[in-house]
Amino acid sequence: MKIIDFHIHPPGPGGMSAADQAEMAAYFRGDPPPSTTEEMADYYQKLDMFGVLFAIDAETVTGRPPVPNEYFADCVKRWPDTFAAFGNVDPWKGAAAVRETQNVKDLGLKGLKFHPSTQQFYPNDQRFYPLWEKAQELGLIVLFHSGTTGVGAGKPGGGGIKLGYARPIPYMDDVAADFPELTIVMAHPAWPWQEEQLAMLVHKPNVYMDLSGWSPKYFSPSLITYANYMISDKVMFGSDFPAITPERWLRDFESAGFSDAVKPKILRENAARLLGIDP
Repeated sequence: MKIIDFHIHPPGPGGMSAADQAEMAAYFRGDPPPSTTEEMADYYQKLDMFGVLFAIDAETVTGRPPVPNEYFADCVKRWPDTFAAFGNVDPWKGAAAVRETQNVKDLGLKGLKFHPSTQQFYPNDQRFYPLWEKAQELGLIVLFHSGTTGVGAGKPGGGGIKLGYARPIPYMDDVAADFPELTIVMAHPAWPWQEEQLAMLVHKPNVYMDLSGWSPKYFSPSLITYANYMISDKVMFGSDFPAITPERWLRDFESAGFSDAVKPKILRENAARLLGIDP
């Protein structure tokens, strides 16, 4: 089986601007990312790696139009042996968001991606419960960004981004409790609320996490210990490409302290089971 990268941000239908490329490379101290979808696909094919694509619809907050979900479906159609994808909906769009969730399912996408801090919403707000109900009904995975974010980091006031929206307990834990058949993935080690995140993974059978956005050399000892034992079936590799490349992540992963028995689970088995695929 191929390694599965559970967390990839594609350039989008218009590609990534030179300014965005330079800003991302500077923050994460890496090379400029691929500017087109074709370059990204070529990159993952050369790695012989399978990946999960998604973006964030924050149109209500930012005014920027979202990446169409048809774009993600097209990526999967063009490179079925390389990519699966999640859709994106703006939770503030109410009934329209629920309708778009049905479209995400009809397009053959695997789930929905949300970033509470940039979308400025608390997942446990009852106004958004029809969205979780619909996702649960359709069998879609819901992925929440958790913990701090590189978005706005270093800018005055953090660019207006409020980190508290992405705290695991109570905001995501309430959703996991109220929708027990809804599969939830928390993206990233949820620093500075890592222990809350681990508690959720132990306590809630329907909650998982990906390890994206951080080099494994910065993982906390408790995260590594829990991944090796109590939550070994619920933790998945994700790079956060292009912010962090899979090569860098995997290089640091080898010496991070994960057991040989759990490495295949993190790198492919857990994600394959969750996505229902055999890459």
